[in-house]
Amino acid sequence: MPPKRIVGTVTLALLGLAAMGDRSRASADEATYEIRKSAGNATAGVASNVSVTVVGKNGWHVNGEAPFTATVKADLGVDLPKAKLTRADLAESTKQSARFDIPFSAVAPGKKTITAQTRFVMCQEEACKPASETVAFEVDVQAAAAARPAAAKAKGGGKKATAKPATKSVSTATP
Repeated sequence: MPPKRIVGTVTLALLGLAAMGDRSRASADEATYEIRKSAGNATAGVASNVSVTVVGKNGWHVNGEAPFTATVKADLGVDLPKAKLTRADLAESTKQSARFDIPFSAVAPGKKTITAQTRFVMCQEEACKPASETVAFEVDVQAAAAARPAAAKAKGGGKKATAKPATKSVSTATP
């Protein structure tokens, strides 16, 4: 074989090995899970919750036997009934995903932050690996409904009676 042809063959072989190395590195870097979070409306003094869900990706699934926890912290003025949630507290658990609903209530309106440090294990046929994610929720807590009519009455100079509809809704709600 002429020298140029040998060099060309060796170069192609090396490029093929490099491409295979890139492919294996890409699969090692593929995400094993996705974190989804949701926060509904929150009202001061009313129980609410935020949710964090772990969803398996690229052939990985949530290990159904390994510990699954969420350590929760919040701003001052936010009550957390439980600071640590465990697998028994999961709101939903399947092979593909697991979800914590994190209960809280805020004393006063305003922007509040709740953080959850989750720890779990993701698996595929050949291997399992532990994972940890910190999820932050920015919750805009609204004033309680009872405070709104009083504020509206004060703002309107007493011209509009806002307490009357509230009384009607209370009387119709009772049997």
